[in-house]
Amino acid sequence: MGVILLVLLLALVLGGLGFAAHVLWWIAVVVFIAWLIGFGVSRGEGAGSRRRWYGRW
Repeated sequence: MGVILLVLLLALVLGGLGFAAHVLWWIAVVVFIAWLIGFGVSRGEGAGSRRRWYGRW
């Protein structure tokens, strides 16, 4: 009985981890696309402008 509960608990933890990893991948894709858009906007501001879209880091 204890082994069955341990296996079910392990499956639940790994399933939850898989879902969280999937969500994190989608968040990473959205952030990367926003970074690409910001990079393109900063390139299109002109040669004389050295200001970046994300401020001073």
